[in-house]
Amino acid sequence: MHKAKAATPWRGDGRHAGATWLASPHFGPRPAGGEVSLIVLHSISLPPGEYGAQAVQRLFAGTLAWDAHPYFQSIRGLEVSAHFFIERTGRLWQFVDCDQRAWHAGASSYQGRNNCNDYSVGIELEGLEGGPFEPAQYEVLADLCRDLAGRYPITHVAGHEHVAPGRKHDPGAGFDWARLQAALAWPAEYFPCATQSAQRR
Repeated sequence: MHKAKAATPWRGDGRHAGATWLASPHFGPRPAGGEVSLIVLHSISLPPGEYGAQAVQRLFAGTLAWDAHPYFQSIRGLEVSAHFFIERTGRLWQFVDCDQRAWHAGASSYQGRNNCNDYSVGIELEGLEGGPFEPAQYEVLADLCRDLAGRYPITHVAGHEHVAPGRKHDPGAGFDWARLQAALAWPAEYFPCATQSAQRR
């Protein structure tokens, strides 16, 4: 069961009070004067399709034993992180202070603005690319998005597939964007479907 929502969501910095903190070495400073306006959603499981083994946490913390599973050889030496990770149970983890730049989006662009890591918060959902996600994950994700919007001038939520099209495909077709939008009651233009429709017109 995930932790109860804290009365004060932030610890005085960009660390969320409701998350289990596990520091990642894979981060850097955000550009001076930049505003955090984008939330980027991802999906991940290690090995793919296996849940709850905390391999994802170890990957982001830089402590994954590369020889522990044959699949890990394909990502050996990878230095990545996300600000947050939401387990299938809804448990929330944080690896990078949101005031800092996590290494989650890679080469990316959204609405004509490059280098999404500079101005985004990365949230990883435990799951398979294209597969479904759990109700507890949507609940925690919506709460977290609200908390982020209370601290930063958030104007968009997108998937990795939207900021790195053709290169990345997560969270994929199994993610219910309409469910998240309904839970947040944010304007449609905050979400990728509305943005893509506007770009096609």
